[in-house]
Amino acid sequence: MKKKQYVPKNPTKYIGKYPISIKSTWEKKFCRWLDANPSVIKWSSENIYIQYYDPIQKKNRRYYPDFYMEVLGIEDKLKRYIVEIKPQHETVLPVKTSKKSKKTMLYQEATYLTNQAKFKAAKQYCDKLGYNFRIITERQLFGKGKKWKHMKNI
Repeated sequence: MKKKQYVPKNPTKYIGKYPISIKSTWEKKFCRWLDANPSVIKWSSENIYIQYYDPIQKKNRRYYPDFYMEVLGIEDKLKRYIVEIKPQHETVLPVKTSKKSKKTMLYQEATYLTNQAKFKAAKQYCDKLGYNFRIITERQLFGKGKKWKHMKNI
């Protein structure tokens, strides 16, 4: 999917910059959920950046997590989240098989290590601000495993 735009049905909830760029059908699905969920009070897409050290390129870089959201929970307690949408296979250490070329293994390992550095920096950023950091994969988005507790009616 080429970069496309999402137009919210509830624009007063969106606090980021327009147009809202989405890079995948997964992000589009999550935007729809954020937009329609009455517990989500505010949300934005890629409007926060977090400094991290890239172990592959060996330099400091900026990481733009996919989403920020504010959720009104139990007893009207406000919770803030930074959310990253990622394929499950990019969140776990790749397993070498005879079918994978060396080039493929190197690419998958580099992707995993870079993602881990981003996730670590995001977790530290969230801990400092009292936010929660979540990684959402196809398992949560499409019900191929345990859904995230806040993702009802997705």
